[in-house]
Amino acid sequence: MAQQAEASTLGMWIFLVTEVMFFGGLFTAYLIYRIWYPEAWAEGSRELDIQLGAFNTAVLIGSSLTMALAVRAAQTNKQRATVGWLISTMVLGLVFLVVKFFEYKHKYDLGHIPGPNFHFEGVHASQVEIFLSLYFAMTGLHALHMLIGFGIMTAITIMAVRGRFSSEWSTPVELAGLYWHFVDIVWIFLFPLLYLVDRAGHFA
Repeated sequence: MAQQAEASTLGMWIFLVTEVMFFGGLFTAYLIYRIWYPEAWAEGSRELDIQLGAFNTAVLIGSSLTMALAVRAAQTNKQRATVGWLISTMVLGLVFLVVKFFEYKHKYDLGHIPGPNFHFEGVHASQVEIFLSLYFAMTGLHALHMLIGFGIMTAITIMAVRGRFSSEWSTPVELAGLYWHFVDIVWIFLFPLLYLVDRAGHFA
């Protein structure tokens, strides 16, 4: 069982490394364009709702805590606690996705969806469209990973309800926790990169 757990954990870490490389391409494109168009990046960032972004950040930090508690409960034979913490993690993930949906809807209502119907009255409209394209690409990909994580959590919760986990075998919960923490960490980077561009200078 120990060898199986080690092999599974190594496989998950290798998978997460490939995910880091995948997101790394988007982060690189973001960095290059931000260097080229700093004024447009600040202008585009101010179009994002920093309060909703901060709220979602707090939600995901909370979900990382509940996920860690779920892993600990599974490792200590606390079946009911495991189920409860997993459900709490899923609820927080759902809250995040609902908030993100309303953010997207607001952008749609304003005509800020990049494409033929894009509308922006600022000075750097074309460059702001690039910023928003990266915003939707990066947050959309992150939301997709959240949806995948939600499916994983559903399966893990069903297994927990059936009493499949114990101190001797809790590997699936631990692997799900690694994946969930990775998704949360990605957002920790996305929030300042997208929502906090030149905010200090703007408020000053």
